[in-house]
Amino acid sequence: MYKYGVRLLKNKLHPVNVPADVEFKHAEMVLVITEKGQEAAKIERIPCCVMKKWGENLPEPLPFIRIMNDVDKTRAEEIQRKQNVAFNKCSALIENHKLPMRLIDSRYTFDEKKLTFYYTAPHRIDFRELLKDLTQTFRRIRIDLRHIGVRDETSIMEGLGMCGREFCCSSFLKNFASINIKLVRDQGMPVNPGKISGTCGRLLCCLNYEYSNYIEAAAGMPPVGSGVMTSEGLGKVAALHFLQATIVVKLEDGRIKEFSKKEIEMLEDDITNIEIDYSTDYQDEDNDIDISAFEDDDQSTTNNL
Repeated sequence: MYKYGVRLLKNKLHPVNVPADVEFKHAEMVLVITEKGQEAAKIERIPCCVMKKWGENLPEPLPFIRIMNDVDKTRAEEIQRKQNVAFNKCSALIENHKLPMRLIDSRYTFDEKKLTFYYTAPHRIDFRELLKDLTQTFRRIRIDLRHIGVRDETSIMEGLGMCGREFCCSSFLKNFASINIKLVRDQGMPVNPGKISGTCGRLLCCLNYEYSNYIEAAAGMPPVGSGVMTSEGLGKVAALHFLQATIVVKLEDGRIKEFSKKEIEMLEDDITNIEIDYSTDYQDEDNDIDISAFEDDDQSTTNNL
């Protein structure tokens, strides 16, 4: 047994109310009604068990209009061409007005009653003069300028992450969770922007996925820099391998060895004659890295798609 859905902007799945007498193939193009108007999308057959699992996370079902015919598909191609033209015209107007905003995308509804421009900007923009020019350029159509965040931008543009898979934000991720540098440090990752930040320039969304596992694994482990007693003498904790439940210890004679939690005993007294080199946590030694720049801020996400 199947239900049906379409993926619109950001590949977000929307259920569709399909009449019982309508039959179509998987991934066939259909027309649906959204809050923006009529939109074209590929319809997918979703197993009922999957739909039930998603439950309340899904938006309200969209009304179904019809399966797209050849005339509709030709019109959709023409609309795509118009979107490209609209994007170029709007970009030129933004440049003429010297506005500090970056145009990301332009989208017509299928009925061509609304044209939406998505842009990013470091702060609020007074675009009244721009809007006036847009309404004169694109007549008899509603113009919508939407300010979106940099993470929203990446979800629209789509692409592949460093893991080789499609961006989480443009495939399955429905909402952006708050991410900060504490997630990186608690998981024992090197503070290297190239390894912990995504294409959007913010910390990777996937830092949240296994965080609870790391917190659970860290229970009972000594903090880095604390003194411990091992079977081979006194030492200081140099690093923690949470998932392996092992502790890297620098001993008094300079050797570095790895022990399990059961093989060490935490000490209350500080061991001052053992120095730990923490520089390996920072891979870019030639530049001062402002880690706060990679954390979420007001311009990271707006959910204004």
